[in-house]
Amino acid sequence: MRLAWLEERDESLGRRLALAPLDVVSWIYGAGALAHRHLAARGLTPRRRLAAHVVSVGNLVVGGTAKTPLAAWLASQLRRRGRKVVLVSRGYGRAGTAPVEVVSDGCTLYGSAQSAGDEPMLLAAQARGVPVLVGRDRALVGLRALAAFDAEVIILDDGFQHHRLCRDVDIVSFDGRLGLGNRRILPRGPLREPLRALARADAIGVVDGPLPEEDERVLRLRAPSAFRFTARRRPSALRALAGGARLPLESLAGQSVGLLAGVAQPRSVRRTLEALGARVVAERLFRDHHRYRATDLEGLARTAPHWVTTEKDAVKIVPSWTGAARVEVLGIELTVEEPRSLLDWLESRLR
Repeated sequence: MRLAWLEERDESLGRRLALAPLDVVSWIYGAGALAHRHLAARGLTPRRRLAAHVVSVGNLVVGGTAKTPLAAWLASQLRRRGRKVVLVSRGYGRAGTAPVEVVSDGCTLYGSAQSAGDEPMLLAAQARGVPVLVGRDRALVGLRALAAFDAEVIILDDGFQHHRLCRDVDIVSFDGRLGLGNRRILPRGPLREPLRALARADAIGVVDGPLPEEDERVLRLRAPSAFRFTARRRPSALRALAGGARLPLESLAGQSVGLLAGVAQPRSVRRTLEALGARVVAERLFRDHHRYRATDLEGLARTAPHWVTTEKDAVKIVPSWTGAARVEVLGIELTVEEPRSLLDWLESRLR
């Protein structure tokens, strides 16, 4: 769950003094991130160029910026345009130890959330027909994508801070509601590296925007030539955790439900449920990428008989763990506004 002070822009003097020790840690973290990027840009760290176009989809702000759905959307759209596309992910929190794991070959699902991580499973579900590969060394994974799938375009999920692989295009996504938060670097704020890193962004997407005007000014200053686009997350499907036919989204209207989630921004899910007419009467929230156990779900039915979770969480939950509680999975679809404009721009960069 996100700490409130990561988002507060107008802090009291007392709060600033209390959090001053984190400013020191934040400065060290930011200096390290900046040095890492500088060395890569100067060619002082090993970088591999693959015989394929490499597109990175990443973020500057931790969690909840829809980078994974955006990567899946781009992969699907490029595949429809006739490109041979492979999605590559590090697989954050994966238990598998293989240097490269084929999560999906585009037809058959081979991986699991435990071995591959939750985001690769989400990629495989949202980008049907596109192979998904996982591994810590994404240059090595890229070589496997070339050898096994004759990849023409490799899309890196969460690749903006990964410098060992040369990219043709860097796309950075932002959540319009959070924006740049308090504009401080981890752990004092939500930024993964200093704002000057935005100069390396070729395109910037804002999801569920617009951004606060002060943040928009920062983006225009730091990345004046970046291609800009917007997108929105919309509820698209509802189904029982145990499987079965889709349920109408309208069935949530007037329902009292519990929210079960381990995502970066649970408030966004809560807002979506409320917009569908549901009343959120209970919450069981965990950290982003939480690996569920049966004990995490004990007593759900005693708190609320009806619960809703996300697709990202659902791949890690065994239905029998929920006991007598009725648990449904809410699917979220990313819709890019003026999609042809974005895809034509991307194609021109790849040519």
